[in-house]
Amino acid sequence: MKQRPTLLQKIQYRFDNTLSSGSSAIIAWLAIISTMLVIVFGAIYVISGLSMPDSEGMGFFEAAWQALMRSVDPGTIAGDEGWSFRLFGLLITISGIFILSTLIGVLTAGLEEKLEDLRKGRSLVLESGHTLIMGWSDKIFHIIEQLILANENLPNARIVVLAPNDKAEMEDELRARINDFKTTRIVCRTGSPLILEDIELVSPHDARSIIVLAPENEDPDTYVIKSVLALTNNPNRKAEPYHIVAELDDDANMEAANLVGQDEACYVRTSNVLAKIAAQTCRQSGLSMIYADLLDYSGDEIYLTEEPQLVGKSYQESLAAYASSAVIGIYQKAGKKVLINPPMHTLFEQGDSVITISEDDDTVVLSTQAPTEANQALVVSQEQEPAGPEKNVLLGWNAKGPRIIKELDNYVASGSELTVIAEGADIQALINGLDGQMTNQRVSLINDDITQRSVLESLDYHGRHNVIILNYYGLPMQEADAKTLITLLHLRNIAEQQDVRFNIISEMRDIKNRKLAEVARADDFIIGDNLISLYLSQVSETKELEGVFNTLFSAEGAEIYLNPAINYVQPDADMDFYTLLESAVKQGETAIGYRVMAEARNAEKNYGVRLKPNKNERFSLAGEDRVIVLADE
Repeated sequence: MKQRPTLLQKIQYRFDNTLSSGSSAIIAWLAIISTMLVIVFGAIYVISGLSMPDSEGMGFFEAAWQALMRSVDPGTIAGDEGWSFRLFGLLITISGIFILSTLIGVLTAGLEEKLEDLRKGRSLVLESGHTLIMGWSDKIFHIIEQLILANENLPNARIVVLAPNDKAEMEDELRARINDFKTTRIVCRTGSPLILEDIELVSPHDARSIIVLAPENEDPDTYVIKSVLALTNNPNRKAEPYHIVAELDDDANMEAANLVGQDEACYVRTSNVLAKIAAQTCRQSGLSMIYADLLDYSGDEIYLTEEPQLVGKSYQESLAAYASSAVIGIYQKAGKKVLINPPMHTLFEQGDSVITISEDDDTVVLSTQAPTEANQALVVSQEQEPAGPEKNVLLGWNAKGPRIIKELDNYVASGSELTVIAEGADIQALINGLDGQMTNQRVSLINDDITQRSVLESLDYHGRHNVIILNYYGLPMQEADAKTLITLLHLRNIAEQQDVRFNIISEMRDIKNRKLAEVARADDFIIGDNLISLYLSQVSETKELEGVFNTLFSAEGAEIYLNPAINYVQPDADMDFYTLLESAVKQGETAIGYRVMAEARNAEKNYGVRLKPNKNERFSLAGEDRVIVLADE
């Protein structure tokens, strides 16, 4: 028969439970014991009549005070007289030393435990209006750098990071990679973006925007979708919609992602964006500089500004309304629709925003002076000559290969050719699978090593227009980047020796390697994850920019073109930008800048690219110069 617990066992069990509650319970017990000792020793003083020689007996409160002083200050007994009084005081002091040492030990252990919790990044973040980044990858450094630049005019900007990494390690990496945080404070917390309790640590409901990064593993899309689901289906979520920007790679996952994110999440399809940028920038020298400028907060950016004075005016009238900013479209509040280079008669309605390219948001200011009249004598209205067939080259291979091939087919003229040189057993089968989808180009494969000079020299580069070098993602990053770098150096040398010129777009994954392969010309462009980081940063700051970039990077709708200047104005004539604007308007286009080809290799002058120039400044364009316009194909 089982014995019933004794009273002592029950008391001990209750006592053990209180001690397991932590430091606060132990401190409470020490306070109780100290109080009891002071009372007991004070009572003994009174009852026994102990006191120093030649002094009267003490009352209870005086005795309790004397007991308290001897328990907290061992030096008090030095002034005692009489051995009985001294020995009793020594007993009180020893009891006090035991209690105080225990208290110090508990406080030290509690403080160490608290510091360890802080080091682990498990404390609650009490922030609002911050940018929350969930997840960790190499893109995070570029994203934070861009957000720091975007927040430069804010006195107390905050970025909060939630990732499974160790908090101290994350902070060390950020400090090592980012030199100046300016006005932005970075707060790191350790936790999983998939666990509700961890997400609650970083105040997601008070965040201004949330960026969800894809992890570097085999199934990143599932991770991203689950992270977005943990936000949107959180039982404690806020009533207002979130502003979530998330990475997604596979188009097949878009349907599930949209069901989870609804209107609260913008998905940036990494491979699609890079494929579109590669396909566009390789075909137009100088376009890469424009895209890099628009995506990077250190240059010019795209802004949406509600301007009441434009209500009732046409898009054409708005083009000349800003002296130092370039108007590129309208954001219609009704229907949340982005219109890039809309029909010139399109009117601004109440609540609509003007879309501009400007140096900063505070530089989007209406001109106080009336625009000068365009010099009609200089205006030339000449249709663009249709482009002829192209001969392009794709070197290397990864999952973006088929997407780039399909994107190129949307741009090139009928009869174009694409030669693919790459190593891989399944590449031919993938290319054969694209045959039925090709409309304008014929694709052929040479299965060989792109780092071999003899392989590259086997092609005749006279008449070749564009070369794209893809990174081998199946290899370790440094090995793959080395392969790309060697190929790029060979190509540059071949172009110099054969005195031929073609656009080179290369892909590298490590930013340190991109610095080694420093761009030599505006038609020599390096793409990588940094472009996706720039894209994510821009959309996180302004949600509507997703529609702007989708239009600019798409083969449908308005795109950026660098067209011959002689199709717009008389060559070598002195003019202002209002004249160039007028000429572009007559062709249904929006002029946003120009390029001086004599400066095409001058990095200090941005390779001749002048984006959103001041419309009052005088300049002239030679016959070979280009006008940067937004136009429908």
